[in-house]
Amino acid sequence: MPTDLKNLKVAVIHDWLNGMRGGEHVLDAILEIFPQAELFTLFYSPGKLNSRIENRPIHASFLNRLPRVEKYYRFLLPFFPLAIERFDLNGFDLVISSSHCVAKGVIPRPNALHVCYSFTPMRYAWDRYLDYFGTTILEPILYPFLHYLRIWDVSSSARVDHFLTLSNWVKGRIQRYYRRNSQVIYPFFNPGQFSPTKGKKGNFYLVVSAFGPYKKIELAIQACEQLGRKLIIIGSGQQERYLRSLAGPNTTFLGKAPLKTLKEMYSEAKALLFPGQEDFGITPLEAMASGTPVIAFNQGGVTETVVPNETGLFFNEQTVESLSQAILDFESMENHWAEACVKRSYCFTRDLFLKHFSDFVEKAWQNHLSTPS
Repeated sequence: MPTDLKNLKVAVIHDWLNGMRGGEHVLDAILEIFPQAELFTLFYSPGKLNSRIENRPIHASFLNRLPRVEKYYRFLLPFFPLAIERFDLNGFDLVISSSHCVAKGVIPRPNALHVCYSFTPMRYAWDRYLDYFGTTILEPILYPFLHYLRIWDVSSSARVDHFLTLSNWVKGRIQRYYRRNSQVIYPFFNPGQFSPTKGKKGNFYLVVSAFGPYKKIELAIQACEQLGRKLIIIGSGQQERYLRSLAGPNTTFLGKAPLKTLKEMYSEAKALLFPGQEDFGITPLEAMASGTPVIAFNQGGVTETVVPNETGLFFNEQTVESLSQAILDFESMENHWAEACVKRSYCFTRDLFLKHFSDFVEKAWQNHLSTPS
């Protein structure tokens, strides 16, 4: 990190801290760049994150003082904007928000620089509110609140000086909802943790996913059952009973597999099936690092990681027929995937993220200093 950035008072804002998932790994990388940063969050559960995150001043919102809040914090969504705005950031020169909900809505002091790494505009307010709330008798009551939340989400985007984001797919959503430009800095994973099989590939396709409705795992099950292809599914979630009801003799559920099993399945699978639409998607990268190509729906962040006919194939409609045809097309091609897949996976490393993120903030800070207040 350049010397002048080391001397800054830095505040990092993250929506909530209750486990190490993809967003928290990005947060960890940001904190590696800014080890002096203080951390602000709506909710904090000590002991569930790594030492780099927890070994610093952490300021949780007033909502975190509610009893047993970790059990029901999502239901406090109407109070999130108020809570995030109550943080006092007057002592900080640089504010970095790591946001998928309301973190970008903090109020920096007037002469501070605010850079937001946006995982997505708030999905609960826009295109996936039914995934969050479900369909209930309260739905008519929710509409006025969602209207307010959308207005707040758009208006608070003006508090951000620069938006960064994880894919061109999300960049389009930021432009659509906020009318703001953003720069893509891809997230990362550890490709060295995976390796291709040294033996012959297995005779099965693979799905690695949480069992949510938008993951469209039912397409993979139905396509493989109709084609008579073996399918192994790793994961769990709300749709498990429904998905098991669709499965026939060709489908095997492994549940939440340990890393050793996951690595073996990745490397031995003929291909990873990825029928959902994701803003980015780490599992295709893990498959490619294992020398395994990806058959994916042709929308979302996966179109920026998978190279057609080199590291995988795309299908254009979220239907059983479209996915089935892609599987048949894949099987008609020569087995030349492994080397290209592994090479491609190394385009998404932590070192690249650290370099691109720190370079962007350094340039933004120098421009900030040269711009009259």
